[in-house]
Amino acid sequence: MSHKARNMVRSLQLAAALAPVLLASGAGAQGLTEQQQFARGIYQELVEINTTTATGDTQKAAEAMGARLRAAGFPEGDVHVFSPAPHKGNLVARLHGSGARKPILLVAHIDVVPALREDWSVDPFKLTEQDGYFYGRGSSDDKYMASAFITNLIRYKKEGYKPDRDIIVALETDEEILDANALGMQWLIKNHRDLIDAEFALNEGGGVGLKNGKAIRNSVQTSEKVSIGYQLTVKDSGGHSSLPRKNNAIYRLADGLVRLSKYDFPMNLNETTRIYFTKTAEVDKPHADDIKAILAPQPDPAALARLSENPGYNAQLRTTCVATMLEGGHAINALPQLATAKVNCRILPGEPVEGVQATIERVLDDKQIAVTPTGKAVLSPPSPLNEEIMGSIEKLSKEFWPDAAIVPVMSTGATDGSYLRNAGIPTYGHSGLGADVDDNRNHGKDERVLVKSFYEGQEYLYRLVKMLAGGK
Repeated sequence: MSHKARNMVRSLQLAAALAPVLLASGAGAQGLTEQQQFARGIYQELVEINTTTATGDTQKAAEAMGARLRAAGFPEGDVHVFSPAPHKGNLVARLHGSGARKPILLVAHIDVVPALREDWSVDPFKLTEQDGYFYGRGSSDDKYMASAFITNLIRYKKEGYKPDRDIIVALETDEEILDANALGMQWLIKNHRDLIDAEFALNEGGGVGLKNGKAIRNSVQTSEKVSIGYQLTVKDSGGHSSLPRKNNAIYRLADGLVRLSKYDFPMNLNETTRIYFTKTAEVDKPHADDIKAILAPQPDPAALARLSENPGYNAQLRTTCVATMLEGGHAINALPQLATAKVNCRILPGEPVEGVQATIERVLDDKQIAVTPTGKAVLSPPSPLNEEIMGSIEKLSKEFWPDAAIVPVMSTGATDGSYLRNAGIPTYGHSGLGADVDDNRNHGKDERVLVKSFYEGQEYLYRLVKMLAGGK
């Protein structure tokens, strides 16, 4: 059989696997296979449990997924639900293999950032299907992966699949809070390392980029920026508002923030981002010339300025710092005695953290604006471009998205993959979830996932994990 014929057969097999053959009930119903209905049910259950990090209940979500696994025949000894504190939950589950190879770890966080009903067009804690999308807080970040891993683990169990290595699923809490005292992956590594020890892990951080509905890249996250916050503080003696002075704490802080907003950290490409831009130039034709110009031995400043206007590219090019919170004053009729701002920085791997604070202080150019770190940066080494993992991804991706380039990426946001890397478990962000490159709603209003991408990604992860786990 020719290569072209084999690709045609694979495409037909994939189409058959995703074809609607049964009628699902409920609003926005569409034809679904029995397996797809089951996947949707788990997804809906997770999305509709409010797991907002500060006020929600990840313990309830972990227990719900544990109950799903036990109902599917997983023994008690292979399903662990931990509650390090009230309403905080982690799940660790295992499908045993032959033990011929070290386990693979599948990681997803089940906590989400806040979502206010009045801000959304739909209820953020109800799974709403409309216009070809699933809407809901956490629908993409990260309950898609959590539901996919649980759904597929149950599917492997029902099929009697015996991999060459154990498959471990870890659903964690507190990923969104960026806190040294978080009770998710850090807690699991400290207290139950034996249950999650693996040769490598798959995590969030790299998806399938769509442009005009067409897949242009399939990303593999191998490293991530370092997140750290700073508080900017201005103090003053205050006074009566009827006697204003030029030396106003709010004005002083505002002037400094304007100077910071106009500053760009220098471009600094690392191995991953250089490969990322090289691959991207092949598929992003409108920006191809500018990308090639910044990859040259002497980068073109004009091309760099144009690329920097794109938030996605800008974040890959350099360290960034942005004001995210602002507070000042204590009464309408009093001069402010205190004005504060919080600035979040995402530092390129390898750049010294202490240098960023020095840069902020220099740019603010005001000794009365105190700059204080609000947390501790977690540095982690990049994961190596493992030949087996990258080869499997390349082979399978061509069956699902033939024209998509396989692109190593550096996450501009932070994940708990950094803790796993520091614990000696190489971690790769790779979800198989297709999303428009110009429509990222993670942490934002009306977070959503393409319905087609949800089912396609589920199937992709099912097959990828089998390829990496081996066996029969």
